[in-house]
Amino acid sequence: MKRAFLTAAATLALGACSLAPKYVQPATPVPASWPVGDAYLVQSEAALPRVTLNQLFRDARLQALIEQALANNRDLRVAAANVAAARAQVRVTRSAQFPAIGVSGSADYTDGGVSGGVSSGGRESYALQAGVSAFELDLFGRLANATAAERDRAFATEATARTVRLALIADLAEAWANHAADRELLAIARDTAESARRSVTLTRARLEGGVAPRTDLRQAEQVLATAEGDLALQTAAVAQDENLIRLLVGADYDKALLPASLDEVSASIATLPAGTSSELLLRRPDVIEAEYLLRAANADIGVARARLFPTISLTGLLGFASDALGSLFTGDAFRFTAGADVSLSIFDAGGRRAGVAVSEAQRDAALASYERAIQTAFREVADALADQGTLGERLRAAKANSDAAADTARLTDARYRGGVDSFLSSLDAQRSLYSARRAQIAVELAAIRNRITLYRSLGDDGLSAN
Repeated sequence: MKRAFLTAAATLALGACSLAPKYVQPATPVPASWPVGDAYLVQSEAALPRVTLNQLFRDARLQALIEQALANNRDLRVAAANVAAARAQVRVTRSAQFPAIGVSGSADYTDGGVSGGVSSGGRESYALQAGVSAFELDLFGRLANATAAERDRAFATEATARTVRLALIADLAEAWANHAADRELLAIARDTAESARRSVTLTRARLEGGVAPRTDLRQAEQVLATAEGDLALQTAAVAQDENLIRLLVGADYDKALLPASLDEVSASIATLPAGTSSELLLRRPDVIEAEYLLRAANADIGVARARLFPTISLTGLLGFASDALGSLFTGDAFRFTAGADVSLSIFDAGGRRAGVAVSEAQRDAALASYERAIQTAFREVADALADQGTLGERLRAAKANSDAAADTARLTDARYRGGVDSFLSSLDAQRSLYSARRAQIAVELAAIRNRITLYRSLGDDGLSAN
């Protein structure tokens, strides 16, 4: 018993050996803080708080849509199924580290036949046995490293699912904001079309009265046709926004959950200040995924290196065999056999060493992909911060331009009616006002999208990182 115990302990100690390189997390290949300068706000140096979805998207209607989307979206269901499959694959790979035990039983009866008219009687035999077939001793960590690699790939799959979740939330928030913008653009197109109709009516009356030339009427009709075309286009855009939200939600939804204006959206989506440390990017799901794939590639090197060494497999069989059922489990009926096989390829034309080189090259590629993921994330956040730093001034300028265009349109229309200015001046003022109002909405929407982009770029989906 003592010898058997020492042998088992030595086997377990050898099984703890691993030929995989020690994993060391690479240094972050980006600066330690976000950029600063004229394009960046002072608040970019403030600490970044971690916020929940409800703290960022504060409108109860948007929260309800997000909750419904997280429950029904088909992309999330695909991602969840992939995670379940990856977790099951880990169990499949890990099962090779344990012996496969089978149980079998048999009962036979052999008739002795008749000799000289006398029956010689029959012979009974019974057997019950359990066996271990080709259990590999993991002396060099091949099976353990294979399991570790598969587990890291499963973690990477879970990070992929978090990326899908993050993208879904951001896409839904953008679609919700786009709907508000398109509704306002629709209202502008409707107002412009109504104003153009009044202008056409007035100009036709002036033409019939001999005051205005026919060119004024034709120009007014052009403005009306353009406004009616934009009206039809924006009507379709609003319907398409609703269709996109329905796709993202994964089911039909209450139209009362949609915003009425951009002001509502802007007031309900909080601004995320940028953090001082670029290590915040390490919680992005795509960066987490890249790191776990790097870990898996590192473990694959251990698997490839272990193939350079001999493979030792154990087999064993124990059970009972007897000629009588009543004595099947007696001591004399017990049988035990055990064996071991050792195999080592002597010549394979360098295939196994090439396998190590392949796994090392794949590890280097995974390292480069991990570093690129961090650099890409840094660039996305830095771009969003640069945009955030100038959006306030752009919005102020857009509002000032819209106010000036509205006043110009009012004054030129009064001068035209008073016979001071030509109708062309009035039309130009109306076109300028129309363009200015649309431009203002575009900047307002860009400011909202910037907040959502920062949320997407900083990678906080509301779940803790693995």
